[in-house]
Amino acid sequence: MRQSLILALLALLALLSGPAGAASYADHPQADAFVQELVAAGFEADEVRGWLRAAEKKQSILDAISRPAEAKPWFEYRPIFVNRERIELGAIYWDEHETILDRVEQELGVDPHVIVAIVGVETRYGRHAGRYRVLDALATLGFDYPPRADFFRRELHQFFLLSREEGIDMADALGSYAGAMGHGQFIPSSYRHYAVDFDQDGQRNLWHSPEDILGSVGNYLQVHGWEHSAPVAIPARVEGKAHEQLLEAGIKPSVRADELSRYGVSPQAAIAPDAEVGLIALETATGQEYWVIFNNFYVITRYNRSPLYAMAVHQLSRAIAERREQGRVQE
Repeated sequence: MRQSLILALLALLALLSGPAGAASYADHPQADAFVQELVAAGFEADEVRGWLRAAEKKQSILDAISRPAEAKPWFEYRPIFVNRERIELGAIYWDEHETILDRVEQELGVDPHVIVAIVGVETRYGRHAGRYRVLDALATLGFDYPPRADFFRRELHQFFLLSREEGIDMADALGSYAGAMGHGQFIPSSYRHYAVDFDQDGQRNLWHSPEDILGSVGNYLQVHGWEHSAPVAIPARVEGKAHEQLLEAGIKPSVRADELSRYGVSPQAAIAPDAEVGLIALETATGQEYWVIFNNFYVITRYNRSPLYAMAVHQLSRAIAERREQGRVQE
């Protein structure tokens, strides 16, 4: 009876959504294989096809993914996230959730200011958690965005599994244009694997539970190797051309700090000689600025692979911590 009701509702939803005559994702050439994958996971074929019929292609999603903020140079990207308003809101957010953040730090060993900054960069502390239906976003990109269609179809598959596990209504769940959900913007696979029920109410709710939101961001960083109170990045000066080898090596730290001088790199702060480090260059309005990066920088890029993102999180986190400390001194 319940299955019949679900299918009837899906049929009605499909009729109500989208213009008449619009192509259905249930008829897409990749649909049969997708349906069979979910049948193997325990779903009814008609239910999956019903959701595919209910999904709407959104040109605005395709437009958004073609112009991500990370495509901007650093000097244009930074002010979007590291600004007075986001710093002030971050300090307030930390004060409001201090007890939870203290618990995350104690149990998971992740620094609170970094968790706060990630939520700040991702959704402006939950104020902009996404306006697209996750179903529409993942179907649009999974079937109509060839550069990464395979990836987004896998995430759509994960969304089906997640909805079953957490009781998420696929018709109503909202997220980003890329299908990321909640205040910390977890894609479905990350939600399933890294979200935690930190308030212990039996559900991992990344939209409405501050405990689950902050605990899940902390858990993600902890699982990927976060080191408590360890450095993230420090500015550096370079001479000659040898440093280009480090830039080409990528963002995973791969050399000892005591080797940096061989590459013409001079960190602008003391570093333990045996620390594993890397080097990045960021575009300013007048040239390049260089940063020695550590494991924690790399860990942030596991959340979002852009070095610009990781640096914005780092600088925002430092600014929030400083602003909060100023407030305490004034008190």
